[in-house]
Amino acid sequence: MSEPNIILAGFMGTGKTVVGKIVAERLGRPFVDLDDQIAAQAGKSIPAIFAEDGEAVFRALESAACEELRAPRALVVAVGGGAVLSPHNRAALSAGGMVICLEAAPEALAHRLGEAPGRPMLAPAAGETVAQRIEALLAERASAYAILPYHLDTTLLAPDRVADRVLAISAGLPEGAFRIPVTLPGAAYDVLVAEGLLADAGDRIKRTGLAPGRCTVITNPSVASHHGETLTAALARAGFSPFVLEIPDGEAHKTLAVVSDLYHRLAAARASRNEPIIALGGGVVGDLAGFVAATWLRGVPFVQIPSSLLAMVDASVGGKTAVDLPEGKNLVGAFKQPELVLIDPNMLGTLPPAEFRAGLAEVVKAGVIGDRVLFERLAGDGPGSLAEMIADAIKVKVAVIQRDPHEMGERAVLNLGHTFGHSLELLSDYTMRHGEAVSIGMVAAAALSEQLQLCPKGMAELLRDVLGRLGLPVSAAFDPDAALHAMGTDKKRLGTRLRFVVIEEIGRVSLVDGVPEDAVRDALAAVRA
Repeated sequence: MSEPNIILAGFMGTGKTVVGKIVAERLGRPFVDLDDQIAAQAGKSIPAIFAEDGEAVFRALESAACEELRAPRALVVAVGGGAVLSPHNRAALSAGGMVICLEAAPEALAHRLGEAPGRPMLAPAAGETVAQRIEALLAERASAYAILPYHLDTTLLAPDRVADRVLAISAGLPEGAFRIPVTLPGAAYDVLVAEGLLADAGDRIKRTGLAPGRCTVITNPSVASHHGETLTAALARAGFSPFVLEIPDGEAHKTLAVVSDLYHRLAAARASRNEPIIALGGGVVGDLAGFVAATWLRGVPFVQIPSSLLAMVDASVGGKTAVDLPEGKNLVGAFKQPELVLIDPNMLGTLPPAEFRAGLAEVVKAGVIGDRVLFERLAGDGPGSLAEMIADAIKVKVAVIQRDPHEMGERAVLNLGHTFGHSLELLSDYTMRHGEAVSIGMVAAAALSEQLQLCPKGMAELLRDVLGRLGLPVSAAFDPDAALHAMGTDKKRLGTRLRFVVIEEIGRVSLVDGVPEDAVRDALAAVRA
């Protein structure tokens, strides 16, 4: 059976078509404008139907089009402002999906619609203005619109933010929450961001189609002490029987030896192919659990519940899993897309401040890569909310991975600062936090970009300022020769040549390889304490 339709109803000018197209694109669904469909079937424009055939004929065509939507077809549909006045139409649309009524203040509608050319219902009577006509129609339709189950005021919201709210409503999420769909070849899943989501984890996992029964939770003692009981209780309420496997905390334990130990413990528990593995923890837990889920019994369902900011905005999304070798970070891995990613910002309340700051580096990185507004908010007064900041950073990553799901090209831009950063992590024997290393690496990448004359002067200083004000390091003590040697094992190299992500401007980056060693040394010097 197809997924339910998402129907955007409401008065003209509320943004149904613009928002509908954004929602459809994010979901990877077809978009249908019902008025356009009616015009195509009639072979004439809507104004022509009104003028030549009358409103009654148009309403009959509209009702027939609504009736065709009675069955769920996984569509995003914008319907005309008068379509839901008929109880028959409302019943047909509701049978096939979720009807969301977009609203806006009359003055905002008047501004958006202007003189409303081509809108027969807005043609004013003698002595009447368009604004007065809008208010009269709104009054006539108020009771019909009020019956609709979901309402969303678009007066002060940009279309992207309206689309965010539509997607959240479609997932049954509260105000201030976000649903970020990920659509990849052979895989589609949601990233849900909402306060209190951990306590609803069992029901959310069940909604993906995973049957209640046994499941494995992989976590570490620190995270388990704060959040393990909430998760296992939520799973039990939904009919799951979780057993918990704890692994040591820290990057030093992201090894094949720990993976092997997990295999043996899963075998002892007789874990089967249909039993999901749930990662509850930061990036290390997510990487390890994902790698195990990808390889145990040739692959079992996987769910990510990240507990750190860094894991929320980066490691938990995209399907990359890996373990480290003594020779380098993340050299052994696999792609394993989750069934669901659940992000509860409330979990960050137990995160040490230094770990939270480390996660902010990945948020800054997202802004530099593809969201100037996000970067400017971080550089200024801050985002509107923690959930919004997390969601905006994730959307940058999702946009990239959907274009390059297996890191064959563009996806490598997500490694901004990582070629430098991974070498510093390795030299520190992983005592340096990943986010701290990325912070320093981004400054080095900016310095390299300036040296290669790919961005305006001052880019490195801009990043030093923003990252420094967020409490992140922008330099470190290290041996440049050792750093260059460590870069030689980086998996992002192209043959024997190192590949770097460089900054062209805030919101746009690109890839270069074959960079002269002297330029790399100069970039390292720019971040050497």
